Amino acid sequence: MYRLLRAPLRPVTYSRWLHLCVPLLLLAVWIFINPTWPWAPLLIVIPFGFLPWVRLAEGLQARFLLTPHDRGTPDGSIAVAPSAGWNDRWRTLLWLELRLFVAGPAMFATVALPVMTVELVAITLGQPLTDDSMLPLTPPRWAAALLAPVPLVVLLSVIVVLGEVITVLARRLLGPSAAERLTALEARTENLLERTRIARELHDSIGHALTVAVVQAGAARAAGDPAFTERALCAIEETGRAALEDLERVLLVLRESAQPPSQRPTLVEADRLLESARSAGAAVEARLTGPLEKLPGPVTREGYRILQEALTNVLRHCGPVPVRVRVDMTPERLVLEVTNPLPERPAVTTGGGSGLRGMRERASLLGGEAETGPYEGGWRVRARLPLERIR
Repeated sequence: MYRLLRAPLRPVTYSRWLHLCVPLLLLAVWIFINPTWPWAPLLIVIPFGFLPWVRLAEGLQARFLLTPHDRGTPDGSIAVAPSAGWNDRWRTLLWLELRLFVAGPAMFATVALPVMTVELVAITLGQPLTDDSMLPLTPPRWAAALLAPVPLVVLLSVIVVLGEVITVLARRLLGPSAAERLTALEARTENLLERTRIARELHDSIGHALTVAVVQAGAARAAGDPAFTERALCAIEETGRAALEDLERVLLVLRESAQPPSQRPTLVEADRLLESARSAGAAVEARLTGPLEKLPGPVTREGYRILQEALTNVLRHCGPVPVRVRVDMTPERLVLEVTNPLPERPAVTTGGGSGLRGMRERASLLGGEAETGPYEGGWRVRARLPLERIR
């Protein structure tokens, strides 16, 4: 009851009423041409149901008038795409037939009920009725005055009910098919994965640069050596420049620029990370074996980020301690290992971060695994990335 009372104040009531009235044009034209065959429009629309663009037109009209709250959403309850197969064509044909069928009661209510109200008002004013009156009987003047609003209330009720019926039919028959729902789900998944990847890129690259800069600045202030301070400033400048390049790369992806983004860093460029860690005071012992330039693209890019995050965590949580880096490439897998001793007094850090989880997720996406935790009195990050499946 509350919904019925609220219906006159809802714009969707009138947009659905307009949608119900659109087929009346075809019915009115045909009745004018040949009133003896009122059911002929049901046959006329059959060929149109098999045209792919008809489904697109009906979907646009239904979404605009029946479900205006879905406007602007890529995955609305009513699809706006041409027929992709015979299943869509048959559903479109059934929609056209049912739309005409529902239009019949809508046409009668739209025409007859307002006329009844006018006739009841005429009786109230003492005017005689014509022979083709819509009223089944002529009430007294006092009764006509009381009954005058009833046809309008009935009209509103009929429009609300038929509007709900036609909306349900539109969602069932013009809604996305199973293939379209799967495509939309895949698109949303890809979008979420891309956003997660961008967040990891920002966390790894910018977090690494800021960590190196903070460690370098603190060491330079504590050393009080102009030569060391000069080297620290050069390292901060180089790290900041690399971070700006990474930031620009990520921003290009966010803007969906037409220009192709530059290649993400790979393990071939691992020396840049190692020198950055060394310049921050860490004694890095590195061993890189195998033709790293022949690594598959996903492996070498994700391996670079895992190494970057591992070195960042060492500098952030342990400070300038000795670090051992091993990168071994075999025909079957890439093994990346970073170990370091734990200091007696851990460095003060803020925030929990998500670096360890990010390394495990990166390895898992490639079918590998990453282990992080205490090892022989120190800390170890060990990632194993398979190569055969990637190739």
